[in-house]
Amino acid sequence: MQLSFLKDFQPSLFLSLKTYNREKFTADLMAGIIVGIVALPLAIAFGISSGVTPEKGIITAVIAGFLISFLGGSNVQIGGPTGAFIVIVYGIVERHGVEGLAIATVLAGTMLVLMGFLKLGTVIKFIPYPIVVGFTSGIALTIFSTQMKDFFGLTTPKLPSDFFSKWGVYLQCFDTLNWIVLAIGVLSVAIIFLTPKISKKIPGSLIAIVLMTVVAYLLKEYTNFTNIETIGDRFVINSQLPEMEPVGINLETIRLLFPEAFTIAMLGAIESLLSATVADGVTGYKHNSNMELVAQGVTNIITPFFGGIPATGAIARTMTNINNGGRTPVAGIIHAVVLLLILLFLGDLTKHIPMACLAGVLVVVSYNMSEWRSFLALAKQGKSTLAVLLTTFVLTVVFDLTIAIEVGLILAIFVFLKRMSESTHISHTTGKIDLSKEMESHSGNLDNETLYLPKGVEVYEIDGPFFFGIANKFDEKMREIGERPNIRIIRMRKVPFIDSTGIRNLETLCRNSAKEKIQVILSGVNSDVRKSLGKSTIPAIINDENICSNIHLAVERSKELDSQLKKG
Repeated sequence: MQLSFLKDFQPSLFLSLKTYNREKFTADLMAGIIVGIVALPLAIAFGISSGVTPEKGIITAVIAGFLISFLGGSNVQIGGPTGAFIVIVYGIVERHGVEGLAIATVLAGTMLVLMGFLKLGTVIKFIPYPIVVGFTSGIALTIFSTQMKDFFGLTTPKLPSDFFSKWGVYLQCFDTLNWIVLAIGVLSVAIIFLTPKISKKIPGSLIAIVLMTVVAYLLKEYTNFTNIETIGDRFVINSQLPEMEPVGINLETIRLLFPEAFTIAMLGAIESLLSATVADGVTGYKHNSNMELVAQGVTNIITPFFGGIPATGAIARTMTNINNGGRTPVAGIIHAVVLLLILLFLGDLTKHIPMACLAGVLVVVSYNMSEWRSFLALAKQGKSTLAVLLTTFVLTVVFDLTIAIEVGLILAIFVFLKRMSESTHISHTTGKIDLSKEMESHSGNLDNETLYLPKGVEVYEIDGPFFFGIANKFDEKMREIGERPNIRIIRMRKVPFIDSTGIRNLETLCRNSAKEKIQVILSGVNSDVRKSLGKSTIPAIINDENICSNIHLAVERSKELDSQLKKG
């Protein structure tokens, strides 16, 4: 048992090293260097946009990049800060400070570890797609709106946190637009979009940052354009290894930050497993979703102690890794080392990067996140899908991600239950049953097979799961279409499972029928349903011999009981 458990939680790195060779290392080395360079501007941008300093974004990319590759269940997953976390992280920093963010991240990491060890990795994948697209598109719009100040070079007071008030301030201050800053932002976006048409090996974001940093530096040093804000004008860059910091967790902080922590955990799980699944489709490998969750959890527990922010698997960097030849977790570890070396030896140069260029990078990130094609396609798939999609999207933009995910999930559950309830049918039969088109057989010959029912025997068939969404419907339907018979046969051959509410409803039906001197016979009960019924009082109420494996035995039993009633 213990060996089986350990086998289920083996990091992909250890499995990959069994067949590792020089050729694989060369490919991983090149991929790791390129991904490390690609990750640098994104780590800085995500750190700043999340409300923390640029080096915290890089530190997160270093620690998370290493741990997710070292412990993860995917061969090619690249971890680090992502755009999906910007909105929730910024909100936590605004309300609870950096200390509150650290606590929420550790709590989220603990939840992710538990999810992994409880083997919930496959369950997370079943989060409804409209919810994922809804909150992803909402996050994209929110990120876009937060970058307008730096993109246009506006002079504004402290921006409000809510979406509409923020745009109100932008409109009021639009006359402060800085055309040089806007040109830097627009050129950055253009470079990022045009670079793949020339070369897919060199990241457009890096080229944009290098070129625009040089342009901004020359303009500030040799012209009168000194009002181009750079990272160094807003932040002090600390290019040193971070010291370990305590995280003060107690019952009060857990209670206060639990909702935000849950959102971080859910978002991290969805994002990482979605990224790993996409990677599987390209490489042909199969990731271990539960080990991936454990790795994400450990990462988010450790990172806050060094000043880091929440991290997860990053689709864009993972695809960059794959496209450049990375095929084992060694590439992810190398990418983390490259980022660490950049922080230590070149970190001071980042202060010259113009904020408008970073805003341009994030504008492109928000466009790629928007999934507008998927959004439009889902909007055409029916009212219920549209309701879940728009609700999640609007709540993400207007309120926050925590509310959006919670309400979106609840709405999706109600839609699912409604559809399940509609898919379960109840039929009523008296007189005879034609088995010629059925698969339930007594003799093996179904041709023109007909079962005749004694007078006073009614047959009800449940076609679908007998769960809480259908239990009352069955009771109402039975009372609506049936008379007061002597015997009720309930066919359950098409009932794949029964939940506690269904059992309670069936118990009540059997008990009330016994009071009315109506005998209940269950037919076609499969082994799983029979096991569930065995834990209830139903066998005692109707007698165990009245639970039959097929309709033939049930009808024969009804004839015996009918005969006894006539004799009595």
